[in-house]
Amino acid sequence: MNIIYPKFYSLEQEKQERIINAALKEFARSGYDKASTNEIVKEAEISKGSLFKYFNNKKELYLFLFDYVVEVIDKIYDEVDWKETDLFKRMKVIGLAKFKIYKKYPQAFNFLKTVAHEDAAEVKSEIDKIGKYLISSGLERGYKNIDFSKFRKDIDIEKAMNIITWTILSFSEQQRDKVNSFEDINLEVLGEWDEYFDILKRCFYKKEEQ
Repeated sequence: MNIIYPKFYSLEQEKQERIINAALKEFARSGYDKASTNEIVKEAEISKGSLFKYFNNKKELYLFLFDYVVEVIDKIYDEVDWKETDLFKRMKVIGLAKFKIYKKYPQAFNFLKTVAHEDAAEVKSEIDKIGKYLISSGLERGYKNIDFSKFRKDIDIEKAMNIITWTILSFSEQQRDKVNSFEDINLEVLGEWDEYFDILKRCFYKKEEQ
């Protein structure tokens, strides 16, 4: 990333963040096609010439933001204790880590929320590709080194994991669409998250593990 945008990364950190947050906010508010670079430079307090000195065009800026959001999401997994092998305890830890990162980088997740509904032809293929990567890599990391001996012996592990995955993805999508801004997200969502996991745990775990 730094090699591709050397002029942008030569800026002081505060200015980088100002440009990134202004662009995230405008794309989240207006969508790709209607997003105004005039609004971005106004919010970021820079000239339009400067913006296009750092990024050649609107599409390049948009895809840069997508990469930035991927890096923010990686911060979630930096917070996780990977020595925890109980699936549901780990999911709770990941849920708390997500909550902390949502509160720290709300504009990044507001942007990601609108990306899920973006259908602009110019960026659609890239969105689909990165979206699939985020889901598959997130699940792969979340399920790594899980202790499956805790599951009941009469349970088909693969089917159980499919049900758990569908629950996680559906719940995440439901919560994402419920909030107007990730600045407003509160701890109640973690309580509801735990309730689903408690039900799944009772369904799939051996009684002594519950």
